[in-house]
Amino acid sequence: MQENLKRQLFGLPPRYRDSVRAITPGLPLFLYNYSTHQLHGIFEAASFGGTNIDPSAWEDKKNPGESRFPAQVRVMTRKICEPMEEDSFRPILHHYDGPKFRLELSVPEALSLLDIFDDSN
Repeated sequence: MQENLKRQLFGLPPRYRDSVRAITPGLPLFLYNYSTHQLHGIFEAASFGGTNIDPSAWEDKKNPGESRFPAQVRVMTRKICEPMEEDSFRPILHHYDGPKFRLELSVPEALSLLDIFDDSN
């Protein structure tokens, strides 16, 4: 979490490269913390999604110079909001399946999350 914010970079494992490559500048983004089960926002893509934008981010200790999360996008903070608890955003993500949900949000889902973050802050 801290590395994401410090570097202004979000990263995911290699299997998410296609999803991250679909990100375009200006797209609203949210950061899900798997440890706390909270959603953080509001962020905005500051670059196109790509691979190894910063290979030193989340460096793999077994493979120095390689990132554990090479599917990356530069971000900027649009608005700092209180983290959203899982119970607050679960009803919005209609494709929620137990502890998992798709990374890509539909336009209505993204707008609903933006509204909830705005209302709670």
